[in-house]
Amino acid sequence: MKETAKLIAAIRYPLIFIAVLWGIKIVENAAGIRLTVLGIYPLHVKGIPGILFAPLIHNDHVHLFTNTGPLLILGTALFYFYRVIALRLTALAWLMTGLWVWFGGREAWHIGSSGLIYSMASFLFISGFIRKSIELMALSFIVVFLYGGMLWGVFPLREGVSWESHLMGAIAGIVLAVYYRDEGPQRKKYSWELEEEEEVLEEAEKEELDESRQKDQESPGNYSQ
Repeated sequence: MKETAKLIAAIRYPLIFIAVLWGIKIVENAAGIRLTVLGIYPLHVKGIPGILFAPLIHNDHVHLFTNTGPLLILGTALFYFYRVIALRLTALAWLMTGLWVWFGGREAWHIGSSGLIYSMASFLFISGFIRKSIELMALSFIVVFLYGGMLWGVFPLREGVSWESHLMGAIAGIVLAVYYRDEGPQRKKYSWELEEEEEVLEEAEKEELDESRQKDQESPGNYSQ
């Protein structure tokens, strides 16, 4: 029951986000409007709002449907295994990717949540190996198995695709994996490792005590008649 509750809590955030994305697309189509102007247009004032809004806007239903699956799977994995820092990671990846695309993207409207998807994928992959956790490393291999083909998305191979968002998102995920390597889940230590750590601490305390005694003996205030 505990794991079930944890999974339900983890999937809640991606589902809410996906619902918002589809809600925006439905309203957009019903009203007959295009919200592309809320995307990122690099190095132009008109593109600054896109740093915040671009991940919410998609070109069409196919574009949004393509992103829905990865958002659900990778988002759930992020909030399940890294729930303590997941919201921070998502917010930072969102802003870092958008800001970098605004500075380094080509002159075009950049929209969609694929940059966020690449951030999640690269974070989950790199973080598992950095933390040296068997469980998290297994997750890394699952990410590679499911989304290894995403690697080609960081290259300018397809016209009309914001490969800059993919690349910047992937870099953001790597940076965050390194920065937050000491926060969130860590590798479980075996009993023999804990025993070794205790022995090292005891040895260090013993050496410190011996040095303190030696200094006391060498102090000018200590003398005998």
